[in-house]
Amino acid sequence: MDLPEPYLPGAVSLLDQLDKRLMVVLRDGRTLVGFLRTIDQFANLVLHETVERIHVDQYYGDIPRGIFLIRGENVVLAGEMAAMDNPNLTKVTVEEILTKQDEKREEQLRTEEVRNRILQGKGIVQPSRLKLDTMFEDNF
Repeated sequence: MDLPEPYLPGAVSLLDQLDKRLMVVLRDGRTLVGFLRTIDQFANLVLHETVERIHVDQYYGDIPRGIFLIRGENVVLAGEMAAMDNPNLTKVTVEEILTKQDEKREEQLRTEEVRNRILQGKGIVQPSRLKLDTMFEDNF
């Protein structure tokens, strides 16, 4: 792929993507798909006809979100999407994908609990298990 002369990295490079469908991955892990309508010098994005795409194993579901304003500091990845459907994944309804997401989250929590119990049995305390109120009890 040839880069335009002069090539300007950063938010300016997204100007070529105006009115095209983008997939945007946010810092909190959410994935949004929508048409890029505008961008500013801070890489703030406005997406139109946006859907939040949730992936769980080999399944995905889209939750309609409408017009979405994204602060540039929350964007991890942004790229053009040629098609909405992914032939390698199975599309399911919103209810099904939310159920699968909850089941996956519960499974991860159970796995983490077992892992933490094993580590505690070996005398290793996980920092995430410490409570803030016990760390700062002298200050209050």
